[in-house]
Amino acid sequence: MIRKHPFFTLILTFTLLLLPHPFFAQLQEEIQHSVLIDSGHASHFSVQLEKETLQYAVTDGEELWMDIYRNDSSVTEPRPCLLFVFGGGFKEGERDAKGYQPYFDYFARRGFAVVSIDYRLGMKGEKAPGMFNFKPLQKAIEMAVVDLYTATRYLVDHAEELGIDPERIIISGSSAGAITVLQADYWKRNLHPNADSLPDDFRYAGVISFAGAIFSTHGTPSYLQPPAPTLFFHGSGDQLVPYNKIRLFHLGMFGSKAIAEKFRLERYPYQFYSMEKIGHEVADYPIREFLPEIERFIRDWVFDRSRRMVDIRYEDMSRKADLTATPANYYN
Repeated sequence: MIRKHPFFTLILTFTLLLLPHPFFAQLQEEIQHSVLIDSGHASHFSVQLEKETLQYAVTDGEELWMDIYRNDSSVTEPRPCLLFVFGGGFKEGERDAKGYQPYFDYFARRGFAVVSIDYRLGMKGEKAPGMFNFKPLQKAIEMAVVDLYTATRYLVDHAEELGIDPERIIISGSSAGAITVLQADYWKRNLHPNADSLPDDFRYAGVISFAGAIFSTHGTPSYLQPPAPTLFFHGSGDQLVPYNKIRLFHLGMFGSKAIAEKFRLERYPYQFYSMEKIGHEVADYPIREFLPEIERFIRDWVFDRSRRMVDIRYEDMSRKADLTATPANYYN
């Protein structure tokens, strides 16, 4: 680790101001954030992140591991925790996939403990789910949520030794992982039996969903207790995870648009980025390209408890939909 001397900081910052190259602009921004967000540890600037890998459970004979990323493990003040669940249709994926690293690095450098977990993949070898073949998907979602709860309980029980603030655990996921985190908060707020493994007084501090949905057998999802502040990203042309909803009587998958409408109706705080005219690539690219917006949501909605409801229609006219897969050609 390099410890930042005030004189070194002054000279480096002045030098960066004279160099317009994007690399130096990015490095300057990193330094500014390390000073502003490190909560009393402004003299520390981590060039290299620390990664710790721990086994959090063995379930059905499968070892489940988590990676914890920090900028400085010697910091004793409890950190907010960003708990991430990877995507892959509940049939594939890895907790340490390279595409997620910019997300992990960004928030670990800003004083978060970033935790990425394994979970059991219940759709391996299964056919494409549908309204008349929903049982495998229902089971896969349940398995993933139970594993997320188990990982959460591990973090809560070991919060002191891991340096994590158990009251500031934010869950985040991509695609299948986004379904998992939305479902997890939905079940917890509705006192679902699967959430009994968590302490009664525990609540997730926030939810960040990249192309997620909620599976419901009771119609449009409703909440017995107010949900966590939630940030939704979803492509309006998504063919894999419904942008709005797929419903047959009380059975359905309710996507970001449908959930955000429910949040607005019930006046729950949220922010919804409706990514116009693109598909399931929204499960991936905001993780790299919307990092300041995600950070702002965490600061304003989660930490400062903003009561805002915000809907944003976002269209990048230079970007064309390039991920138009459907369940039929993804699973078969």
